This record gives sequence, C-alpha cells and structure tokens, in this order.
Amino acid sequence: MLLVVLEHDRGALGEPAREALTFGRTLAAKMGVEMHALAIGAGVATEQVAAVSGDHGTARLYTVDHDVLSDFGPEAWGQSLVQVIGELGPGAVLACGSERGNEVMAQAAARLDWPFVANCTDITPPDGGDGQWSMTRIQWGGSLLEDATLAAAGTALLTCGLHSVASAPVEPAPAAAPAVQAVPVDLDAHLARTVVKDRVVLEAGVTLPTAPVVVGGGRGVGSAEGFAPLEELAELLGGRVGCSRAVTNNGWRPHSDQVGQTGTRIAPEIYIASGISGAIQHWVGAMGSKHILAVNIDPEANMVVKANWAVIGDLHQVIPAMNAEIRRRRDRP
Repeated sequence: MLLVVLEHDRGALGEPAREALTFGRTLAAKMGVEMHALAIGAGVATEQVAAVSGDHGTARLYTVDHDVLSDFGPEAWGQSLVQVIGELGPGAVLACGSERGNEVMAQAAARLDWPFVANCTDITPPDGGDGQWSMTRIQWGGSLLEDATLAAAGTALLTCGLHSVASAPVEPAPAAAPAVQAVPVDLDAHLARTVVKDRVVLEAGVTLPTAPVVVGGGRGVGSAEGFAPLEELAELLGGRVGCSRAVTNNGWRPHSDQVGQTGTRIAPEIYIASGISGAIQHWVGAMGSKHILAVNIDPEANMVVKANWAVIGDLHQVIPAMNAEIRRRRDRP
C-alpha cells in the first residue's frame, strides 16, 4: 500500500494535496498496490477531503484526530504519522514537497531514524527483493536534478517536488468515494508547543503564489514607475505583478513581489515575463508556470528561449499595446 499524506488547512485541501495524490497515483501503479490517503487533524473527515481523494483514485482514506491536533503542528503531525505507519505498515509514504510536507516527513523520519528523500520528480520502486528505490530529485532550489537511490528495508519516506506534476483527477469519470477509517493515536500534550494558535491575514484576495496570471517585470522595466503598465495588465487579467531580484535590489518593488529561488515560487496558468533575462535563480521560481510568454528585446535571452511564446520587442510598447487590445475587445459589443 502507498500512503499519501494530505496537506490541508483546517479541513480544506489545497493544491499540494492534489499534486501528491496525482503523483501518488502513478507511483502506486508502478508499485502494483492501492493508493490510500491520510488526513491528520481536527475536522478532517469532511465530504471535500473524501471527494477529492476519491476523484484522484484513493481506495481508502484514514483520518487521525486528537485534542493536540487542533491545528497544524509539525511535531504532532510527525508523531501521528509515526504511529499510523506502525499501525498500517505501508510500503511507502508520500507527501508533497511543500514547506509543511517536507517538515512533517522530516519529523517522522527523525523519530523513526529512517532515511527520507525529498522533492522527487520521478520515483521507481524496487525491482525484486533488494529494497532499493531509484529516484530523480530536485536539488539546489531546482537548478540541479540529482539521480539517487534509497535502500529502504521497510517503509520508504518520500515527497514529490512542489509543482513537479500538474494535479489531475482520474479520467474520464471520478472514482467512487473512498472508505473512511479513523486511526487512534496517543499524543503527549507537549507536542502542542508547535501547533498553530492564531492566524493574521496579511493579504486578501489573489496572492502571488496562487494567481492564475502573473505579469513579471525585470531590469528592462527601467524604474518603479515603469511598472504601471504591468500593474494595469495584471488587473485586466485578474492576476498579480511579480518581479526579478534585480528589481528588488534596485528598490523598485518589495521583496514580497520577487519571483525566484530566494523569493516566491509561482505556478500560474500563464506567466508574462517582461524585460527579464531569465537567470537560473529566477527560473527556479517561475518554472512551475503552465505557460510562459516572454517580452524582450533580446531573442537569445534565457527566458525567451525557454518560453512557450515570445514577443521580441520593447516592453514599453508591447505591454501598453496589449492593454489597449484587451480593453478594446472587452468594450466591443
């Protein structure tokens, strides 16, 4: 059995959980086993969790609830996972390689004193009785892919790279809702020291990591004022503005807008990269985009070469023209 740990926010599944289920479905097929899912925390036995799990091919959904699990807590979730592994004995446990997913799996691995392989883009289970797994994993923030092996005598602990797979339900029709089974755990009260106690909303509405459209600007924008047409385009398309590190270094935009290895990783439906050369650090943050449109005067720029589409021209002419055309089409009867 492959057990997929579902990341959620108070019972609501996000994209990381869906990515883990999609990746897990392929891995379970390679292993020749059923995919089961695990949801840890209070109030997780919801119709949405069961429905999403079933839509992605989960045969059984296990839930864990306890007074300590009032909200997310890496220590409490990690200890819960340890006890579930002991109870169920899965061949492998998989989570999404988000900050939370990697933290929980690391907690479980440390408590079990087992190896843990993070951020995999491809996993091949053992062929025979040697217990040796093969995988390709992301290193150095995405600038390097490493081929590795894991010798796991028992359960393999793994995460798939965040945005390394596009979430996709089972086709052509959703699967039946999985059977739901509660697994009891015994948790010490001291594990509550790292449980989330409160939340402060810093930003409402569409955020950079979740925006369906991101309009990025680089050094070629020229100034803080030069971002006005990009802001307009993002507003017209219901998206957000991002930028490169050079922009934040120049003080034109805040660091919260930076896309890249040391900034925010995005995965929009389309990333419109304007005046961005596409250095590896920026590409690491943008490579999860479904489609990329590059606007640049340099046809050899890295971002242009890697983009799905490119406009070779001055962004100060191209972006306003795009804005005018969008407004014209919207106003057309």
